[in-house]
Amino acid sequence: MKVILAEKPSVARDLASFLSVSDRRDGFFEGGGYQVTWAFGHLVELKEPGDYDPALKRWTLESLPFVPKKFQLRLRGDDGAKKQFAVIKRLFLEATSLICATDAGREGELIFRYIQSLTGCTNKPAQRLWLSSLTPTAIGDAFRMIRPLSDYDNLYAAAKCRSQADWVVGINATRNYTVRYRSASERGASGLLWSLGRVQTPVLTMITRRDDEIRTFQSEPFWELMTQYRDVHFRYRGKRFDDQENAQSVLQIASKYDLTIREIQSRAEKSQPPQLYDLTELQRDMNRRFGISAAETLTTAQSLYEAKLITYPRTDSPYLSKDMRKDIPGVMRQLSSIKANEIAKLNLAALPFTSRIINDAKVTDHHAIIPTGASAGVLRGREQQVYNAIVVRFIAAFYPPCEKEITTVDATAGEIAFRARGVRVVAPGWTQLYPRKAKSGEQNEEQQSLPDFKNGESGKHKPFIKSGQTSPPKHFTENTLLGAMDTAGKLVDEAELKEALKEKGLGTPATRAATIETLLNRKYIVRDKKNVLATDLGRYLVAIVRDRNLTSPELTGEWEAKLKKIEAGQLSPEVFMHEIADYTRAIIQSSAAVSVNQEIYGSCPRCGENVIAGKRAFGCSGWRKGCKFVLQPSYRDADLSMDQVRELLQLRVTNQPLTINGSPPFLLAMSESGMLVEIPVPQGSEQDGGGTPSGRKRTKRKNGAKKSAATKSGGKKQSKTKKDANSNTTEIGVCPLCGSPVVEQTKSYACSRWREGCGLTIWKTISGKKISVSNARKLLRSGETAVLKGFKSKAGKSFDAKLKLNEGKVRFDF
Repeated sequence: MKVILAEKPSVARDLASFLSVSDRRDGFFEGGGYQVTWAFGHLVELKEPGDYDPALKRWTLESLPFVPKKFQLRLRGDDGAKKQFAVIKRLFLEATSLICATDAGREGELIFRYIQSLTGCTNKPAQRLWLSSLTPTAIGDAFRMIRPLSDYDNLYAAAKCRSQADWVVGINATRNYTVRYRSASERGASGLLWSLGRVQTPVLTMITRRDDEIRTFQSEPFWELMTQYRDVHFRYRGKRFDDQENAQSVLQIASKYDLTIREIQSRAEKSQPPQLYDLTELQRDMNRRFGISAAETLTTAQSLYEAKLITYPRTDSPYLSKDMRKDIPGVMRQLSSIKANEIAKLNLAALPFTSRIINDAKVTDHHAIIPTGASAGVLRGREQQVYNAIVVRFIAAFYPPCEKEITTVDATAGEIAFRARGVRVVAPGWTQLYPRKAKSGEQNEEQQSLPDFKNGESGKHKPFIKSGQTSPPKHFTENTLLGAMDTAGKLVDEAELKEALKEKGLGTPATRAATIETLLNRKYIVRDKKNVLATDLGRYLVAIVRDRNLTSPELTGEWEAKLKKIEAGQLSPEVFMHEIADYTRAIIQSSAAVSVNQEIYGSCPRCGENVIAGKRAFGCSGWRKGCKFVLQPSYRDADLSMDQVRELLQLRVTNQPLTINGSPPFLLAMSESGMLVEIPVPQGSEQDGGGTPSGRKRTKRKNGAKKSAATKSGGKKQSKTKKDANSNTTEIGVCPLCGSPVVEQTKSYACSRWREGCGLTIWKTISGKKISVSNARKLLRSGETAVLKGFKSKAGKSFDAKLKLNEGKVRFDF
């Protein structure tokens, strides 16, 4: 009897139907010499530390790192898993041969092999069925190309190494940081869990850094010189101005002359149709267009796959293989029942199979997500949105490019050069499948229609100045976060690691949604409409992690490069796991021996040069090259100790929480721009007890000890901090965004709900001018101030302007 193991019951039903195995039993189908059974995903998992030794159930630092000499497996704990595993084990033991029909990829291989190992049937003859779709044709093709299971031994070795390495690093890092950073009252009891992992922690770090960039961003004004001629806007060809007076002086010169057309150039441009979906692009598109989460998109796509409407969704390839060309016209004909007009414009006998569609070398475990052509019946809600998107993308891939005519018109007013651009769609091509709804004010100078200009013509024009402000980066959405995870190689310098991450990114398409959901469930991040924001809990975790590999994509890059070599048979799994054990020991040792170098202050967060001491503050030694980084030896009128200064400059975060004038405890961190950022200590996880397993308390570091920077280690410590003259609880008005109180803080007037994501901030210093409480109140009350004098541009020029509030953002009004 041949026993086939599928990953899910629905796949088992399809295989049984194909093989005409119709006799349904408890937990399997039987007939025609086959028994078809199923798992529920990962039925078998690695044992927990407490399974090896009961003493390891208690989390202590002395027991770390724990790396099993030989990893052992256990059955997943729920009753359904136990019952189904008993069925599988009985069938496996009685079988003459086995067929692995789990999902075709690294994780599917792991599921089958772990079950095979725990049943004790590793010596049974076994074959591998590689499925990319559940249509009868695809299943038949897979059976014709069935291969010995041993052909996939290297794939299994890589999968096992990935599983064991994640277990070793994740469990040891999580236990290490949880024990070290829980309060004394929680020691020996269940407290706040600090969950770390090689994928989730770098993703959390990306989010916290982006949030800090936005929080510490200082907007700068700029001015652009424009002119209008024959209802067309021309833009000054020089750089935009950071000084209004300079912009005005150039405008005055340009206004003395007529505008003369000097050159007209037109060129054709083609916009190629979008590639077919892989899972990440499908998730991004659904989040961008409909706000659907990555996890929900994956669940919906899996449902459509099991309904035989689309091919396997957990793919990282946007390509089809060459042998699929013959099937595509038939799929198009079947889809004509729902997309008749769209498909009628294609010549099904001569579809353009370009290299953007067909590429055998880039079809990895699975090809792109495409519809199977099966009748969809009635779909509703998310299923309809996802299915329709896959069908339209499939059709669009075979449409002609969108052809445009780009016209550039160069003109001068005296010696002042201007340029206008216009775009005309000649043939819409694939874009006709994606009609855009015009938004008010959407058209810009790039999209304007141009009249029939003639070389040499000239006439009166209307120059004007357009003011603006630099904008901070945008918060991550699930769409942009998935994109950042997919292209994480851009954050890595080493060529081999960059190449590994180029192919895999952070996580896999199938696990990225789960990573985001894990961070949400751990309350390290929250969704705010479409945005994804770090919570205080998440920011605190990133701050306390000292090992850079745990917060950067490089660890995943190293692993993926080596796992790829294991798959190719070029690296021993034993060597890889030995390196993982060494790395895990280093994590424990580095966090146990965090020290601050007393010989140096640290490096500049902006340019990397050494930081030196001045008379009143610490500054970058690269100041002659233009770096303006300065660290004041006080914060919120409280003096920083020399240890705290070194911690900020070397570790980028203080080792112990600060408390100023009775404020809740917080860590003080330094952002990449050199700004100081407060990270509240989550309740119940303060570091004042040290969290050591023996109950020893660390000595609490006191705030104080302001020293003259020039004396370095000399001088006397002050026993008291200065009184905080500007209390951060003083209310000055009402937030126009959410209606909560706006309070005065050290460097800003901000909404009291900033921890919940409200972004209203009025900086106390804007372009070199201090903003008084009365002006901040007026801005909140009436939406604008009177004309204020004394602003300074980057070039040092003074200018006057009103401040206006526009959707919670402070803008200049000239």
